[in-house]
Amino acid sequence: MTQAPTPTADTVRRLVRTLLKEGKGADGTAGPDVRPVAGDGEHSTWWVGTRHVLRLAPDREAAVRQRRELRLRDLVRPHVPVAVPTSVAHGEWTPGLTYTLDTKVPGATAEDHDVSAVGEADLAGLLTGLREVPARQAEALGVPRAAPRSLEALRRMAVSAARGLGDADEFDPARLSQLTPPGAAQLAAQPGAAVLVHHALRGEHLVVSADGRVRGVLDWTQAVLGDPAEDIAGLALAVGSGAAVRAATLAGYGARPCLRGLWLARCDTVLHLAARLDGRDTAPLPLLRTQLRRAWEAILLERVTELREGGPEDEA
Repeated sequence: MTQAPTPTADTVRRLVRTLLKEGKGADGTAGPDVRPVAGDGEHSTWWVGTRHVLRLAPDREAAVRQRRELRLRDLVRPHVPVAVPTSVAHGEWTPGLTYTLDTKVPGATAEDHDVSAVGEADLAGLLTGLREVPARQAEALGVPRAAPRSLEALRRMAVSAARGLGDADEFDPARLSQLTPPGAAQLAAQPGAAVLVHHALRGEHLVVSADGRVRGVLDWTQAVLGDPAEDIAGLALAVGSGAAVRAATLAGYGARPCLRGLWLARCDTVLHLAARLDGRDTAPLPLLRTQLRRAWEAILLERVTELREGGPEDEA
């Protein structure tokens, strides 16, 4: 496969000049101010002035997801109470590789601002709206189906990884004993529960205003039709388990998907931190520690819900 060229500031500036029809700046340089977004993941992402964001697909697989995302955002937008980015221009920045120039959603990220009680209601509206998106229409756009993960398999891996974290004085492995094999079985995903799942509700993808309102959700390229507990888990890492479960409960989800999402998040944070300490992950260590702390917040639901034969009640 041909190696994609590495975009430079000049490459980006020439592209956006044609898109925005801007001439030379006051300093005589051509085009608007452009600068790369730190930690942009698989896309090469650039700030363009103060009002736009340019995302360049780095390979053909990412280009397929980006083309799908443009159509999916239009499908999702009427169903959710928060902003979904709008593309003002899209096409190919090099043969076979796509770009989208999006309007910037005003606000910071959930890593910069805490989500307020009203913001939790915004998140509840997001989860409710995702459940209301017609699955057939999403599938027609190419959104794939994803099988639910095995919580028991994840639990076993987390138990093993936690031993190393205990030796490193990063985590008490005994905390994982709260999730027993029977408990993990009771929290298995329910048949027929697949909904549209954003699947990347990390803090960097939640746009939060200074007053704690959730104003927008970014990056829909990972969306699937699957287990709604995955988005609850994502919110636990982004805003804390308490806020995530309160939002999911407001959205109509019962104890089973809420607790399943909680434990998916907890096991994931143990595995990700262990991988980072072993050199198998490059994510920032402070962020992984923060996500571990958020996911392992004690919440009232797990104190009052007994994982008994038949499992917790599940209203959604």
